[in-house]
Order: sequence, then C-alpha cells, then structure tokens
Amino acid sequence: MPDTLSDPACLFVYGTLRAAFDGAMARWLRANARLLGPATIGGYLYRVADYPGLVPGSEGLVLGDLFALNDAASTLARLDAYEEMTADHPPPHEYRRVRWRVQVADEAVEAWVYIYAHDVAGLERIVGGDFLACARPTGS
Repeated sequence: MPDTLSDPACLFVYGTLRAAFDGAMARWLRANARLLGPATIGGYLYRVADYPGLVPGSEGLVLGDLFALNDAASTLARLDAYEEMTADHPPPHEYRRVRWRVQVADEAVEAWVYIYAHDVAGLERIVGGDFLACARPTGS
C-alpha cells in the first residue's frame, strides 16, 4: 500500500458510504476520494434504521472500506453535514467523528470513522459485522 496509509486523511466507512453501496453519498464519496481497499475495525454494528451504527471495542469485528481523502477538510465537512453533526443540527448528534485504529491488509493505521453516539439498547446487532451482507436496497 502507498504512503497514503500513514496520512491523517484516511476515512473508514462501514455502512451506506461503502464502495459497493449504491446510494447517492456512496457514489459521491467514490468520486471524491480514492478507495484504498477493504479494512476492519474492532467493535459491533447495530441496525439503527436503514443504516448502521458502529460501537467500537476490542471484541467483535466490523468490515468496511478505507478511503484516502483528496481534500480532507471539504470532504469531512460534507460528510459531517450528511451525518447531521453540524451546527445546523442541534445536539445530541447521532454520530461523532473520531480517529480510530483500523486494520488494512496486515497493517494497522489511524483513520477517521463515524462512531454511533447513542444507546444501542433495543437495536438489532448486525451479526458478522458486515452491513452490505444484510443491507436493504436503496435508491437514494
């Protein structure tokens, strides 16, 4: 893998932003960032609605994709708005964006990731940690 893996402008996605997902924002991300490949993070996925929430942890494994961001500041600003984390959306926010260690190939790297910030009690856990394996089609 290129030096990009050590770059702070990497993003790990695990739900409706994944490269194989056919949603408007997934297509936008593919057009505005470079897919580095599959990656994993420790934790669990929960079905929030027609999208997942990630709760990181040392147990469990979540499958996703790692992207290199061409213009990190503007890409992350647009994604923060998509995730309703901006001043236009009053708290409490559903997600928080943090730097987290992800595994890509045989290397651990830090990447931005959107972590679910609410209680998961009552939410269905996505067994196997792969949202695409159980995602419902979308036309958005």
